[in-house]
Amino acid sequence: MNKRKHASAESRAVPSSPSPPEERGGAHAPSRAVVGAPADHTKVKNAPPFAVEPIKGRRQTLAELRALQRLMAQAVMRPLSPTQRMRPRWSDGRPTRQVAATFIKPNNRLTSFERLEIYNRQYWLRLCDCFYDDYPGLRAVLGERRFAGLCVAYLANHPSTSFTLRDLGQKLIKFIQAEPRWTSPRQELALDMARLEWAHIVAFDSTSQPAVSAADLAGRSAARIHLRLQPYVTLLKLAYPLDDHLIALSENTRLRGEASNAIETSANHPRRRAPRLPKRRTIHLAVHRHQNLVYYKRLQRRQFDLLAALRDGASLHEALESLPHTGPVPPIQDWFQNWSALGWFWR
Repeated sequence: MNKRKHASAESRAVPSSPSPPEERGGAHAPSRAVVGAPADHTKVKNAPPFAVEPIKGRRQTLAELRALQRLMAQAVMRPLSPTQRMRPRWSDGRPTRQVAATFIKPNNRLTSFERLEIYNRQYWLRLCDCFYDDYPGLRAVLGERRFAGLCVAYLANHPSTSFTLRDLGQKLIKFIQAEPRWTSPRQELALDMARLEWAHIVAFDSTSQPAVSAADLAGRSAARIHLRLQPYVTLLKLAYPLDDHLIALSENTRLRGEASNAIETSANHPRRRAPRLPKRRTIHLAVHRHQNLVYYKRLQRRQFDLLAALRDGASLHEALESLPHTGPVPPIQDWFQNWSALGWFWR
């Protein structure tokens, strides 16, 4: 079966992982719910400790319950130590064991610290696992060790604040721009890859609006027509041709996964080398969804400029006038027929 299904002659679909979505929790999963940080999670630094046993004769107040919840969230969401254990010191310098004992009971097998550490490690390892799943291309660009450093640094600065892990990497592009040390000397390549992989996430599960039809535009002048791109469509100008590279990387990963589950020996399923990083060459790309599959569609420069003008609010007349008037007349009608068939526009 051909792994590259086509939404049009120029679109390339990205192969899916063979693992069931509910087992992966990556960008391809329909939903990945997790308890995120409370909206005011930054305010719990000096949260008061609580006695293990409630005071007899008095019920806990709502304010005390909220403070306890914030304290628990702070403990669970603290970054792990370099050895991936719970940090031995609290944010104020106290031993974490001492803080844990104020609001977590020990049992006959585990101390208060050990019980709390289970949740702290589960939370952080889950975040890192989803980050790894969402950015295989960036991981290939940086290598495992450097990617792990980027992951911890990013999540420490931008912890999860949403109920869904789909939004986990929403600030990664700005973080890479602001902190080049984590991706140097491949910052430009890493930044392009992060843009492409975030666009893939957006294309997979962003909402869609009712597509515009020919009847919607009948009898209207181009100056009064404003077409918007669907929320799941992202236009990218990349300094590297990473679309083919990411597709090849996905196919390589899938084949290795299939081989690892096969009965035959590894000699019958040789490991494929990871594709080489591409050389610098500017491309224009639309990342979109069609029939629940994500596609990468190469665009000509004039196509990209036209779509970008519409995306930025220009009327159809203004967008067309912005195109250069030199050279052969472009087949604009064919372009719009293709884009409309893909459902890219809404009004």
